[in-house]
Formats: sequence, C-alpha cells, structure tokens
Amino acid sequence: MFTKSLNTINLINRFLECCTVIPDKLQLVGMAALLLACKHEDVSVPLVEDFVLICYKVYTRKDIPDTGKGSCDD
Repeated sequence: MFTKSLNTINLINRFLECCTVIPDKLQLVGMAALLLACKHEDVSVPLVEDFVLICYKVYTRKDIPDTGKGSCDD
C-alpha cells in the first residue's frame, strides 16, 4: 500500500513538471495517477466507477481515463 502511494505521488509530480493544471482539474489528475498506480501494482484493479463515486460524481467515467491520455500543451 505504501509503495502505491509513492508511485501515485511520483506520477503526479512527473505530470505537473511538464503540464500546467488548473486547480479544478487537480483532483482529476490525482485520480488518474492513482488508477495508473493500481494498474501497475495490483492484480485486481478498482473500477473506474469507484473513482467517480469517490470524487462525488464531479467527473464522469470518461474524464478519468482521458486524463492519462492527455498531452501537455503549455
């Protein structure tokens, strides 16, 4: 579990080094990083719907995977 937290923080840091993120989308970046860290370490990955519920449905199911695919346009 501790390694997953470190991997999540590392992914967020690396993303923020190359991209400017508005504060409204910072939670979305964190969710995408956590999803990627879970995919890297866990055998059973949480469902994207679980992440949508965690963030009180501020983002849709489509928003979370799209964050990982996004390019950094500064």
